[in-house]
Amino acid sequence: MSLRVERPGMLTSLQDLGRYGYQKYGVVVSGAMDSISLSIANLLVGNKENEAGLEMTLMGGSFLVEEDLLIAVTGGDLAPVIEEESIPLWRPVWIKKGSLLRFRASRSGCRTYMAVAGGFDVQEVLGSKSTYLRGELGGLKGRALSAGDKLTCGGAAHRFQHLKSSAGAISFAATAWHVNPEPFINLKETVIRVIRGGEFDYFTESSRDRFFKEDFRITPNSDRMGYRMEGTPLEMTDSFELLSEPVTNGTIQVPKDGNPIILLADRQTTGGYPKIAQVATVDLPLLAQKKPGEIVRFKEISLAEAEQLYLRQELQLEKLKAGLSLKVDETA
Repeated sequence: MSLRVERPGMLTSLQDLGRYGYQKYGVVVSGAMDSISLSIANLLVGNKENEAGLEMTLMGGSFLVEEDLLIAVTGGDLAPVIEEESIPLWRPVWIKKGSLLRFRASRSGCRTYMAVAGGFDVQEVLGSKSTYLRGELGGLKGRALSAGDKLTCGGAAHRFQHLKSSAGAISFAATAWHVNPEPFINLKETVIRVIRGGEFDYFTESSRDRFFKEDFRITPNSDRMGYRMEGTPLEMTDSFELLSEPVTNGTIQVPKDGNPIILLADRQTTGGYPKIAQVATVDLPLLAQKKPGEIVRFKEISLAEAEQLYLRQELQLEKLKAGLSLKVDETA
C-alpha cells in the first residue's frame, strides 16, 4: 500500500474527469467538480489529465505515506502540512515514506485536489474511477474515504528524483517552479458567466432583470449534485407543465419556490423545472470552488462568447500540457 487514510476529512473521494456515455441509461457523469484543478494536478506529476485524484471538500484529511510518493496539490487551499511545514501548491512535491500528510480547514476555495504520480490503483467502473456517492458506484467501494482505508498508488515516484536528493533528511521537497493558476481560475472572482436557458423568456421581465443584477447566496443545502441558491425569488409569467428533458453540468433550474438550483457533477440526467440559464463551461471550475454562504452574481454572455472562452481555456491547457511534459521528461 502507498497511502493510508488516518482521517478522511469532511468529504474526500476519488474523482477523475467523469463517466461519459451512459446518461441515456440514467447513469450520472460525476467526476471532479473543478476539472481544471484536477487536470493540472495530474499533469504536474506526469499523469494523463484524466487520471483519478483525491477531491477534498472544505476540511481535508490526513494520510500516512507508506511509500515514497510524488504528489501535486491544486485547487482550493486546505493548508497541507508535514510536521507543521507547509506543502506548496501547484507544483510537484516528493514525500518520504513514513511521513504524515495533513490537510486543514479551507483558507481559500472549497475543493482541493491531490494527484499522485502513476495514479490511484482502483478498478474502473463503466470506464471511470469517479465515485458517484448516491449510487455507490466507482472510486473506492463507491463511497467517500474512511479512516483505515488503504490506497495503492501507481508507483511512479521515480519522476523528479532530484527532489529526493535535495530533500536529504527532510520529509519532503518541492520544485522551485510552479504553475500559475490565475489564467485558469481566479478564486476571488464572484461573477459567473451564463447564457440564457431554454425557458428564459417564460420568466417575468422583472425576474429576468433581477437574475443578472442581484446577488445570489449559495445555501448550506448544496452538494456535488447541485448548488441551491437564495435571493429574491424568480417568478414565471404563467404556470405551465414541462416534460422532463436532458440536463447538463451548469444547468440552472428554477423550481416553484423561485430559488435557482445549479446542477453540478453528480446531477441527475433529466430535469423538469424551467431552465433560466446555463453556466458557461469555462466558469464551472470557479463555481465549484465557491463555498456555501458565498455570494455570486450572474453575467449574461452569448453562446459564441462562451464557446470562444472555452476554446481559449483549452488552448491554454494544451500549452501547459506540452510544457509540463518537457519538464517531466527532462527530470525523469
